[in-house]
Amino acid sequence: MTSFFRMKNVKILHLPQVFVFVQACFAQADFAPYFYDNGPYSHNGNLALFSLSEDTPIGTQIYCLNGTDPEGHEVRYGLSFDPGFKEYFRVDPKSGNITLVEKLDREKQDSIDVLVSITDGRSKVVERVTIFVMDANDEKPEFQNMPAIIDVLETTESGSSIYGVEAVDRDTGSGGSVTFYLQNPPSTLFAIDRHSGVLRIRSGEMLDYEKTKTHFVTVIAKDGGGNFNGKEQFLSSSATLTINVIDAQDTPPSFIGTPYFGYVYEVSMPGSEIFSVSAKDGDVGNPNPIRYSFDDGDDGVFSINKTSGRIALLTFPMYLKREIFNIKVRASEVSPEGRLMDYGVTTVVIRVVDLNNNPPTFYGEHGRQNMFELTMYEHPPEGEILRGLKITVNDSDQGANAKFNLRLIGPGRMLRVVPQTVLNEAQVTILVEDSAAMDYEKHHFLTYKLLAVEIDTPEKFSATADIVIHLLDTNDNAPKFSSDYYIARIPENSPGGSNVVSVTATDPDSGPWGEVKYSIYGSGAELFLIQPTSGIIYTQPWASLDAEVRSKYNFYVKAEDTEGKYSLAEVFVTVLDLNDHPPAFNDNFLEKTMVIGAPVRIEAVDDDAEVPNNVIEYAIMKAEPDNNIFDIDADTGEIVLKSYIKSMAIIQNITKQRDFTWSLVVQARDRGQPSFSTTAVVKIDITEATQLKGGPWGSFIMQNRNKPLQILGMLGGVISLMVVVTVIISTATFMRNKKSNRILPNRRVRRRQRKQNTWNIKNPFKEPETPGEKFRIEEEEREPEVVVENINYNNNVNNINTVNTVNNVNNVNSVVRHWPPPPCAPSLPPPPPPYIPGQRQWAVPTISATVAPKPKKRPVNTREDTMNQALVSELKLRLEQKRMLSHQ
Repeated sequence: MTSFFRMKNVKILHLPQVFVFVQACFAQADFAPYFYDNGPYSHNGNLALFSLSEDTPIGTQIYCLNGTDPEGHEVRYGLSFDPGFKEYFRVDPKSGNITLVEKLDREKQDSIDVLVSITDGRSKVVERVTIFVMDANDEKPEFQNMPAIIDVLETTESGSSIYGVEAVDRDTGSGGSVTFYLQNPPSTLFAIDRHSGVLRIRSGEMLDYEKTKTHFVTVIAKDGGGNFNGKEQFLSSSATLTINVIDAQDTPPSFIGTPYFGYVYEVSMPGSEIFSVSAKDGDVGNPNPIRYSFDDGDDGVFSINKTSGRIALLTFPMYLKREIFNIKVRASEVSPEGRLMDYGVTTVVIRVVDLNNNPPTFYGEHGRQNMFELTMYEHPPEGEILRGLKITVNDSDQGANAKFNLRLIGPGRMLRVVPQTVLNEAQVTILVEDSAAMDYEKHHFLTYKLLAVEIDTPEKFSATADIVIHLLDTNDNAPKFSSDYYIARIPENSPGGSNVVSVTATDPDSGPWGEVKYSIYGSGAELFLIQPTSGIIYTQPWASLDAEVRSKYNFYVKAEDTEGKYSLAEVFVTVLDLNDHPPAFNDNFLEKTMVIGAPVRIEAVDDDAEVPNNVIEYAIMKAEPDNNIFDIDADTGEIVLKSYIKSMAIIQNITKQRDFTWSLVVQARDRGQPSFSTTAVVKIDITEATQLKGGPWGSFIMQNRNKPLQILGMLGGVISLMVVVTVIISTATFMRNKKSNRILPNRRVRRRQRKQNTWNIKNPFKEPETPGEKFRIEEEEREPEVVVENINYNNNVNNINTVNTVNNVNNVNSVVRHWPPPPCAPSLPPPPPPYIPGQRQWAVPTISATVAPKPKKRPVNTREDTMNQALVSELKLRLEQKRMLSHQ
């Protein structure tokens, strides 16, 4: 067993600022660890003579302690400070790296004492070292005597020193040197020495109290620059010097309120004050007293107070020899010793005039009066005289002193005063100039000032009178709507009495004239009512709005006051469509014939008024005997066979049946919300296209046998074309014949009075027995006959069965006429022949005679005519029905 001896701490070395403690063991020698001393410029060792810049950032590794142990034991490093001192550094015990943990400031502490230690676990060595903090340019110059306020006499000579600026920079080196500047722009009055800081008045310049009483001079102190954080940095600061200029006696007195005018009136008494002058010392900072005196022009009839400047009359005005006096008045400074110094001179003009002692005065019916009132209706006629105002104005002076102007001062230019210039006295008349502006709704009353001001007198005496006009309201405004039109929307099927829109109109008139009553009228107002007082428009209690029947209404609303003045506004009401109608087919069971390669179309109708409520989609829900043979266009409803079906054989192979009749359940659904749908059964017979015996007409009729309207339309078109061609041919023939027609006789033929002859027309389709029987005149009494030949070789009368015209009637050679009895008053024209339904009215070329158709003779229609008439009538009936359906 190893025996241990007691160990003793022995102090073996004591040097200045270095203490070494060694542990010794009697049994075995143990040497203490020690630091390496690498010199002052090394960054590892024992920190001896180490220096550090004050701008070193916190967290920077500044040094590494380095030492060793003679026995080779591992060493640990330590760092501490004296009690009460800030700890600027921290050391890593193992590596010895020292880190800066506090901001350095050389101006506060330029050196730091640190205790560094090294130990091997048995012995510990502690050394005190000093770290020197090096300067960085981080301080601005500081003024020692700025800002400051100084007083400088304005007579200070140019170039004189007036102040010494002092500034200190706590940095060292170039960063601690200070130079001085004046802030830009440079002052024109002052200059500063860059190094000493002495402020002077610039050479050639002088201070002037009368121009500027105070100067503000900004001085900049700038250091010489230095390194900071690795960059060159210049710092500066500024301060203001206030220079008060002290006034000196260098400016003469000046008069206040020039030019001067005074007046002497006929009633002025000796000793009365005529005018007062006033002057002040030009040196306002330290003014001297002023003394007044006359220089010239007073003629001994005026005096002036030496201290107050009061000018007085010394004699009666009747003894004055001039009407105008130009008096020179002197104002002199008096020094503290009583000596007269600088002076100033001005001219006082004194005029001798009669006394103007009566201002203009207003009078009413009962004497002097300053208030006039009138009550009247608004908007009087322009140019009307306000006769309720009886105003007289008078000035008792004479001549120019009694001449004055009249002015009316008030709101706008509603009124005008006459006359505008008065001499002595006048009756004042007030006229209406702007009738529209005199509006009760804008002004319940008007207040004017009637001003009378003298024209040519120096006193400018004046007088005023108040004119108050109370306006009474009239019904001069019609109600006015808040908008020229109102737009409203209401859902269809809204119950009766539903509110639609509220209209508002205002009438600015007062009382009953301002009450507004509402009414509506117009073609679209039958379904609506309006509350007469509130303007709320609502539907009739019985009204049922339906967008499918009518979706737009517009009518007029009238706002009327009690006297009938009104304004109108237009109301537009839109009935909003609701999806309340399902699609509907013409029939729930439809039969169609389909030719292979041609579509079959079905159609459903939705009575809703707007999209998407009336947009229909088609779909095949079911098909028998096979579902996979037809397609349908969802938008148009066209049903077609599948593209691969080209013949009846393909269909037979699919169905294995010989029956080519299909039953389809087709659905029509609208796109509204909620959506409605309906279905129909469509029976389709499928056939192949074959050439019919009737040619193209037979094929057309066969293909469209389910569309009678289309067949009728085609027939009607063909017939119409035939009619047009026939009319053109007939017209051309008639015009050609007309050019060659000659009608006889030329003499006048009179009609018989007692009995009217009637037309007798034979059937043009029946061949007459003889040509002479075509036209015949029947008379009761036989007279001597006269034969009148008709030289009309081609009188044509056309007949087309479908338009009720007549056939050609040609070769009328002659007409036998009988002479009438002796001339007498002509009879009335014969009445038109009665219309017999179904009987054609024939048009026959006429000559100067009365021709009547034979009774009991009716034209004979052929079978072809009858069939054409039936087709045309049927076509017209179908077209009329279709037109009525399209308008519903």
